Amino acid sequence: MTTLQGQAASEYEVKLGRLPTLTGKPTHYCAGCEHGVLTRLVANAIDELGVREKTVLVDSVGCSVFAHDYINTDAVQSPHGRAPAVMTGIKRVRPDLLVFAVQGDGDAVSIGLLELVYAASRGEPITVFLVNNAIYGMTGGQMAPTTPTGMVTTTTPRGRDLIDTGPPLDATKLLAGLEGPSYVKRVFLPVAPMGTTDLYSARGSLEGAKSVLNAFKVQLRGGFSFVEFISTCSVNWKMSVLESKRYSSEVLTKIFPPGLYKDKMGIETK
Repeated sequence: MTTLQGQAASEYEVKLGRLPTLTGKPTHYCAGCEHGVLTRLVANAIDELGVREKTVLVDSVGCSVFAHDYINTDAVQSPHGRAPAVMTGIKRVRPDLLVFAVQGDGDAVSIGLLELVYAASRGEPITVFLVNNAIYGMTGGQMAPTTPTGMVTTTTPRGRDLIDTGPPLDATKLLAGLEGPSYVKRVFLPVAPMGTTDLYSARGSLEGAKSVLNAFKVQLRGGFSFVEFISTCSVNWKMSVLESKRYSSEVLTKIFPPGLYKDKMGIETK
């Protein structure tokens, strides 16, 4: 057993096989995409908390639009960008439920930005997981609010221009500056290159597992929780899977630094 494996075993309960909160259906996600990783992390947290029968997933429109096929809970489909509003309605009628959504950066930070900001500002006791792959993944690789300056997309064929489109939007910093949210965090989810070798670290998945669990705990205690996951999109980035991991590590983390941005309940110290 390697040192990293030993550390993981000591900090987290390792669960093999299919979890009760996973349906077992093969996912539609592209090879190397972190959406599949996050799906398992969410299922693991729901199982650990023992709340599967009281959990509602609100599907967004984007790469996670079929999440209800993979996560074995009740689910509601929301219009594009409106998941926080739908979650708010469900939670106000049934405050005993755990309500969450997995949104892409185009869905949450462009089309649905006001829904996200106002739900956070009100401190609605819901949970939003943002998958930031810096591009519109499902609809053809267009520029997203999070697209780095210079990145080539289908709508910026010569690269994103700072003068024409402004800088990338940082949703985590934006929400952390509001009074309403209780828990705001950003996690680097892809495997991370370890120096110049061919070795990669999966520490991001371990941090992601802890962050998903903590986000749910915050909601159950009455707070708004938000976790952004830096992700990859090798298909629309026109890179190999491993090239996309290195790009996300070397470029995206400089624009969107991982870390704990707000923890009003001190959940990470408990």
